Amino acid sequence: MKRRIVAVAAATAAALILAGCSSNDAPAEGGGDDITLWLNGGDTPDELRDYLKTEFADATGGTLTIEEQSWTDALAKLTTALPDAENTPDVVEIGNTWAPTFTNAGAFTDLSDMYDELGGDKLLPSFVEVGSVDGAEYALPYYFGSRYMFYRKDVWEKAGITVPTTLAEFNDAAAKLKTDSQSGFYIGGEDWRNGLSWVFANGGELAEKDGDSWKSTLSEENTIEGLTQLQTLFAEASLAPVTEADSTPWVNINNNETTGAPEAATIIAPGWAHWSIGDLAPDPEDPTKTVATWNDAVFGTFVLPGIDGGVAPVFAGGSNIAISAASKNQDASKELMKIIFSEEYQNLLGENGLGPANLDYASSLGDDQFATALIESAAESKLTPAAPGWAAVEGSGLLEEFFGKVNGGGDIPALAKEYDAKIDDLING
Repeated sequence: MKRRIVAVAAATAAALILAGCSSNDAPAEGGGDDITLWLNGGDTPDELRDYLKTEFADATGGTLTIEEQSWTDALAKLTTALPDAENTPDVVEIGNTWAPTFTNAGAFTDLSDMYDELGGDKLLPSFVEVGSVDGAEYALPYYFGSRYMFYRKDVWEKAGITVPTTLAEFNDAAAKLKTDSQSGFYIGGEDWRNGLSWVFANGGELAEKDGDSWKSTLSEENTIEGLTQLQTLFAEASLAPVTEADSTPWVNINNNETTGAPEAATIIAPGWAHWSIGDLAPDPEDPTKTVATWNDAVFGTFVLPGIDGGVAPVFAGGSNIAISAASKNQDASKELMKIIFSEEYQNLLGENGLGPANLDYASSLGDDQFATALIESAAESKLTPAAPGWAAVEGSGLLEEFFGKVNGGGDIPALAKEYDAKIDDLING
């Protein structure tokens, strides 16, 4: 599974378009037991989709239709469809960083009366927080992913470098592993979602709440410190383009089919990337394609260490799930939510490499190195600010611009001041 959460320009208008949905309005009642679920990308495997359809039919006698949306245009489609009672999906998967915009706009049904039944305090707290407004829960966690490090054991061992225990040790190792054709650590210049780890590790934040409003904190001292470390790391360790944002770094850590050598000694990626990392060979079912088979002798994993050891905070990937406030099928939609948060489905998520929303079932992820790294990194993970206008901030491309300019060698304090002002114009919706 290859997950990319891509914000689009339509986000800047999301709050305005959704203003017609009020969280104080009673959701429409009635309707039949046939409902529609929007899922984004291919992250939910067919096995799980079939399970939901079967269980829903058994529980309600109705039909569950699952429609897959592309992450690229899901935000724009949600912005248009959610307020429209005739066309809204009944239940929707939404990227966790978008949740605050839609919850604050009243696009989702209040699930507070079901919260304990669906898992309550056992649900991943940070994901619950971004889907809540004034103590009421609207968008609950669907699944989580977390970022950790994948490295070439063979390259590291040949250089005589061991797995680091502090962030400074990692930065130093990555610089030593860089060659003319190989990144010691491959990270794109505009890749703010992964670059955030250096900000978080130094105690910095993207934004903080000040009274009743949010303010960008790029100029805050700890944020500047993290950005300075990232700028140095990019210059000394990465050969990635300064204009590259979201990418597929697993392509770089695998052996290049032309040169037979990796283009990266180390990458950071969501845990599900391990399915794309390994020795390359023709796909037995389609020889025109290649498949990667993990090889423990060549590849390894570790969590990014913190400033003083331990685990550095990373940006948590994953999704929330909610019922459209405009849906005419509220009761049937709630039945689907009960199925999604059932013990069996939560375990199915974990068995398929997706962190279950209910942490009581985290053991379903298994105990191999991938599950261990996922759980360890997720425990210290963080989300983007739960600000009403955060989807607009992401959709604007300002963070890509800012991180690209920082990693391009720009004056960090001056850039931080400039972009604080730009983000403040959007962050409160």
